[in-house]
Amino acid sequence: MDWHHEHSLGWGTLALVNAALAQGKGRSGVSWFILSLLLGPIATLLLILSRPRPVDGIR
Repeated sequence: MDWHHEHSLGWGTLALVNAALAQGKGRSGVSWFILSLLLGPIATLLLILSRPRPVDGIR
């Protein structure tokens, strides 16, 4: 496997991890997956720094 395939595999894996992290914070996993494909580690940083969305009825 050449480095292009390894890089793509790592980038895609990071996007999946970010989607799961986003869902855990009450955000759209699909939107963050797509954003992560474009931004990669920057999207991870944004997710880590973001606050979880409040649950309906609880503030």
